[in-house]
Parts: sequence; structure tokens; C-alpha cells
Amino acid sequence: MTNIRSTLATVWRIAVPYFKSEDRRMGRILLASVLGIELAVVGLSVLFNRWNNVFYNALQERDYNVFAYQLGYFCVLAAIWIALKVYQLYLNQWLQIRWRRWMTERYLGDWLHDSNHYQMQLLGDAADNPDQRISEDTQLFVERTLVLGVGLLNAVVTLFSFVIILWGLSNEAPLHVFGRDIPIPGYLVWGALIYAAIGTTLTHWIGSPLAELNFRQQRFEADFRFNLVRARENSEQIALLRGESAERGKLSSRFGLVAENFMRIMTRTKKLTAFTASYSQASVVFPYILLAPAYFANKVQLGGLMQTASAFSSVQDSLSFFITAYRTLAEWQSVVARLDGFEAAIQTAGAQRANPGVSRTVAKAGDAIRLDGLKLTLPSGQPLMSADDFHINGKERTLIAGPSGSGKSTLFRAIAGIWPFGSGAIAIPADATIMMLPQRPYFPVGELHAAIVYPSEPEAFTAAQVAEVVREVGLPGLADRLAEHGHWNRTLSLGEQQRLGVARALLHAPQYLFLDEATASLDEPSEAALYRLLDQKLPDTTIVSIGHRSTLNAFHDRDAVLSRSGNGFTLHDKIRTAAAAES
Repeated sequence: MTNIRSTLATVWRIAVPYFKSEDRRMGRILLASVLGIELAVVGLSVLFNRWNNVFYNALQERDYNVFAYQLGYFCVLAAIWIALKVYQLYLNQWLQIRWRRWMTERYLGDWLHDSNHYQMQLLGDAADNPDQRISEDTQLFVERTLVLGVGLLNAVVTLFSFVIILWGLSNEAPLHVFGRDIPIPGYLVWGALIYAAIGTTLTHWIGSPLAELNFRQQRFEADFRFNLVRARENSEQIALLRGESAERGKLSSRFGLVAENFMRIMTRTKKLTAFTASYSQASVVFPYILLAPAYFANKVQLGGLMQTASAFSSVQDSLSFFITAYRTLAEWQSVVARLDGFEAAIQTAGAQRANPGVSRTVAKAGDAIRLDGLKLTLPSGQPLMSADDFHINGKERTLIAGPSGSGKSTLFRAIAGIWPFGSGAIAIPADATIMMLPQRPYFPVGELHAAIVYPSEPEAFTAAQVAEVVREVGLPGLADRLAEHGHWNRTLSLGEQQRLGVARALLHAPQYLFLDEATASLDEPSEAALYRLLDQKLPDTTIVSIGHRSTLNAFHDRDAVLSRSGNGFTLHDKIRTAAAAES
């Protein structure tokens, strides 16, 4: 019961915000319509139950007039039932897509808000495969919630509607055993209740492991799909390394987990289906077994027998809702758990970002970027690098060097505000525009024009402006392909991607430009040409570079180095030698 209450509380927390959102009016109207139609369908079921009595009595008495009239009456009820079910399905699907769209936009906004997606990775990405949770789990949550919610409403209303009918029929057709009546008020109701209680208990005992198995199955499926995408995205490197056999082994191992867990689901589902199918078939004849003695003793007519059997079946189906929907409930519970974990991971990332160890302060406009008492650590708390009273002055060109793993890129992440682990303060001038160019730039799939000007909208720069900078960075062949769609991170060489990264910086002209080995894949003459271009086109931009080539010294007027100090590294200025300055 504790688990059920916890799950329902989670469902309420996930579901209710939509019905309080900006789309609440339409959502509430659609939900009320779906539920209202379901109530009308239950009302028709009551009319069908009464129709059973009159129709089968007419057959028993061979009354053709009543028989013909009841056939026409049935056609009217059936036409109304069909219309209601058609429009209920249509409105239900309409509600599903509106609800899912709102949830998707909400989760996308929360996940991508202020680098939450990156913080979640740094914290270990407890919510694995966020793409699946946003795309698949939201769809399953909305669909399963409506299916189960409407089904539960039907079960409850049907139960109360037919319990009254069945209680009255119990008095009209008393329990007849060994030639005499045994007066048990509402014995048919008690029979249905006991039958359903036994079935529910056994169903839960057999099927309870399915919730955890379904949770794991979704995770294994998403992991397998994610690794397939990784293999496709890195096909060139795999081919160059002749890594097909190794990759196939890893993918087969991933799929092995999928298949192994699915076999467990199959085994458990086989047991559950064997019981529920037996239960369902037995429920067909169970009311006749109870009523047969009274019928053959002429205590009840055929119509009464059929009406009672129908009412008993309705009550028993309502009480057995948990049994018939058990597999759906297990899948739904795993989906709820995944969405709950996803929301918790987003909240944890947001809390980490809201209370970072590294504080960001606002310096006066035009002032330098200041690092005061800065100590960066890994997420585990292990010291990485430190910098105290280090200034990055305006319009200055600074080159940062240091051994691999000393924290150079992490320093850039901290300045960008996406690395919260550590202590100290980073002061950024007010209204400063900062751009980071990593070693491997990101280009969204789509038009080349839009990929280059990202993250701005394509309309922010004309085709002529983009074509000009593309030519300037040494890619005249791409200047005429700006309207072409493509997967540019996959089709362009890393050197070409780095040139386009510089083109992006030329277009946006930030006040502070940080280049994290952003030209390392180019030959030295090409790299020098790009740095000269930056000097020419962005004379007022402060440039900070990470690089290892000595040729970069000529394009920077200040050297800084990260050197070993205790358990980490310390950033400090490096005094140039005469030979280095001359070079």
C-alpha cells in the first residue's frame, strides 16, 4: 500500500501541472468529455443489462412482437454506443497529443535550461538516456494514465451501478442448494467479491516482479539504441581502426542484456497469462453455476438468468480491474518511476547550479575577468587546479599552456559558468559577451547557413555575410553550399569544422573569445593565417587560447602556464625568454 500511495502521489505531481498550465482550458474540456462519455457508456451498459431480461424472456415465451421491438431497441442502443466509443477515442487521442506536447516542451525546457543537461552528466547522469524519457516515456505516461484512469472510472461506476442491480436479483433468484432456498442477502455480490479478491491476490503474487523487469527493459533498450547511434556517428573512426569486430561484440553484449531481461519478462508473463486467462474463462461460467440450481428449480426465467449473469459479469469485471490491467499497470509504474527519476535528476542539477562552490560575480563594465581564490575540483572533490588574483585584461591576447589533465579546459568551463565544483570567485564584466570555441565544434543538422550562425537564428546574418567569412577562413568551396542540408559534424573534416568555428566567432564578434585548442587540427601555416585573421577582424576582442605549439606565441602577448603544485596545478604568468619573445 505504501508503494501504491507513493506511485499515485508521483503520478499526481507529474500529471496535474498540465491541467493548471496555459493549455488547461482545452485540456480540462477534453478530459471532461472523455470521462463524460465513459459515464454515458456505463449508463448504456445498464440499459443493455435490462434489455437482456426482456429479450430472453421474449425468446422463452416465443413472443414475436416483443422480440421484434427489442431488436429495434437494441439497434438504437448499439448505434449510440458506437458513436460514443468513436468520439471517445478521437477526443482521447486529441487530449493525448496536447498533453504530450506540453510535457515534452516542459521537459525539454527544464533539461536544456541553463546547462542542466551538462550538469546531469557531471553528476553521473542518474537519469539515463534522457532522450528516451522525453520522447518515449512521456508518450507512454500520457497514454497509460488515460487508459488506466478511464478504465478505473468505468470499473468504479460500473461496480456501484450493477451492485444495486445484482443485489436485487439475488433476492429474485435466491441461492438454491439441495432442493431448498438459502436466504443470503446479496449472495451474488458476495460471490463476485470473493472470486475477484482471490484472483487479485494471486495475480499480484505472480506478476509483482514485472514492474522492475519493465523498468530494466526500458533502460536496456535505450542503452542499446544509444550505442547503435554512437557507432553510426563514429563510423569513420571505427572503420579506420578496423574496430567492427570489437564494436559488434559490445553491441551484441548490450543486446544480450535486452534479450536476457526480455526472457525473464516472457517467463513471468507466461505465468501471469496462464492464471489470468484461466480466471477469465472461469468467470464466464461462474455466475451460471451459482444460478443454475434456481433456474432448473423454476425460481427464475431465462431472461432473469441472462440479466443476472450479465450483471454478475459486470460486477466481477469491475472488481477484477486490477487483474485484467496488471501488465499495463506494471509498465505504467516503470514509466512513472523513470519520469520521476528524470525530474529528480533535473532538480539535483538545478540545485547544484543554484548553489555552486565557484561563485560568479559581476565586475564593472570594461574591467578585466578576475579569478580570486579559485580552486577547481573534479565532481568527486579531488583537487584539479587553482588560480588566485589572476586577471584576463581587456583586448589582451593570452596563451595558456600546461600538461594534459591539468585543468585548462575545466578553467574555461568554469569561466563559462558550467563547472560548479570547487571554491573561489570568478568576476565577469557586466554585459560581457563570451564565446567558447572547443576543439570539436558543434554544428546542428540542417542548412549549412544555420549551422554556422548557431546559436543565433539564421535570419541574424545574411547569406552574403556568412559566405564572406567562410571564404575568409579558407573554405571557398562551402561558400556556395550555404543552403545545403547535411550532418556537418559527420561530413566535414575536423580541420574544416575548426575553420567554420572561427567563422562563427567572426560573425558574432564576442568581447571575450576562448579557443580551447580550436585550431589544433590545422597545419601551422593555416593556424597562423586564422590567428592573423582574428587579429585583423576582431581587434577589440580579448582572446584566450589553449595550445601547445610554440608558433602560437607570436599571436599572443602574454603567456600563462599551469604547473604542478601539491595535489593539483596552479595557474600563473610565465616570463618569456628573449628567444621566445623574438620568435
